[in-house]
Amino acid sequence: MPRSETSFADLGLRPVLVHALRRIGIDVPFDIQTAAIPDALAGQDILGRAPTGSGKTLAFGLPMLQRLSGASSRPKCPRGLVLVPTRELALQIERALEEPALALGVRVMGIVGGVPMKRQSERLMRGVDVVVATPGRLEDLLQHAALSLADIDITVVDEADRMADLGFMPQVRKLVDRTPKDGQRMLFSATLDGDVDDLVQRYFDSPAIHSAEPPPLAQATMKHLFFRVADTDKNSIALRIAARTGRTMIFLRTKHAVDRFTAALREVGVPALALHGDKSQANRTRTLAEFADGSVPVLVATDVAARGLHVDGITLVVHVDPPADAKDYTHRAGRTARAGKIGTVVTLVTDRQQSHVETLAAEAGIVAEFTDMTPSSPALSESTGAQAPPGSPIVEVTPTSDQSGRTREVGRRNRPVPRRTRDKPGRSGRR
Repeated sequence: MPRSETSFADLGLRPVLVHALRRIGIDVPFDIQTAAIPDALAGQDILGRAPTGSGKTLAFGLPMLQRLSGASSRPKCPRGLVLVPTRELALQIERALEEPALALGVRVMGIVGGVPMKRQSERLMRGVDVVVATPGRLEDLLQHAALSLADIDITVVDEADRMADLGFMPQVRKLVDRTPKDGQRMLFSATLDGDVDDLVQRYFDSPAIHSAEPPPLAQATMKHLFFRVADTDKNSIALRIAARTGRTMIFLRTKHAVDRFTAALREVGVPALALHGDKSQANRTRTLAEFADGSVPVLVATDVAARGLHVDGITLVVHVDPPADAKDYTHRAGRTARAGKIGTVVTLVTDRQQSHVETLAAEAGIVAEFTDMTPSSPALSESTGAQAPPGSPIVEVTPTSDQSGRTREVGRRNRPVPRRTRDKPGRSGRR
């Protein structure tokens, strides 16, 4: 995304906040930040048309932190609310605001499912200034009287189009209805039509409108490859691509397919982890941390991870299952070639999928040129770095204790091992 020549100090942010940003390597604002921050600091409602990767988190987060600093929130009564569609995005925003919030003495808390409500309730009782929440868990806490939205001064709805896609708009309206009508409201979305426009008309008062155009998918730093493959070769080709050197993100359509392919990768020695909605929050958080720090170079995911997820250094995105439409293609592809970096997007296409993929690629502004590919094609390794997997199954080390109480380590393959049951009377082999 383009960066402005204006400094953060020029936008009206306090020196302590500017220094905090500099400590984490952020010196120059993105265009959406330059446009939105002054209006947000002035308390004006903001309507931002901005895709993921545009810098919108700081565009709404920094003014919110500065405006809420200098005062304390009552127990269970935060003064800032950010509504987001997914757990990953909530925790990502919480991390992004951590250093600036610390500099200003503002307490930020992510509220998502998969975490014990008792722990969240206890923290809210101690006092939190800003909550970054998914609608479902926020509703749960409200029903248990663990928090109130009566003191909310600033409300942000982030990724509003994704909220609509996931059917969250009724919940979003109920939650915004519980915030004071005279509070500041901001909304950020890649599109501003349909249900998103209805939300704007209902809650926003003469908002300042700012836009950050997404970079075209046909940009020079992003290469798009379409491999026509036989059904019988598809899995072998995907395994060889995943065995490459470099951070790789792989998409499949269903949770079961993600788990099955991840297990197949680990069985042939490729370090990979799975990410989808049925994983516990602890598991999802650990998975993203290991992928982000490079411990595990391959992340296999459903589309739940395609929106809002930002991990530096992803050089290859692979659609093992082609996306449903151009919108999903755009969101998946956007995990690579971010901030001017180079990246490649590969789509594996069977004969019966080719017409569908041609259509969605055209709608996304991409000219799809199909190359016939087999596992042994030299072009496969030349274009993606594909190579033969190591071959030896990855063994997980699980701590356990022997009868003496001493801890020992037990190795097991990355698949469930059936428990050995006692022989029952009447069965062969009974002693």
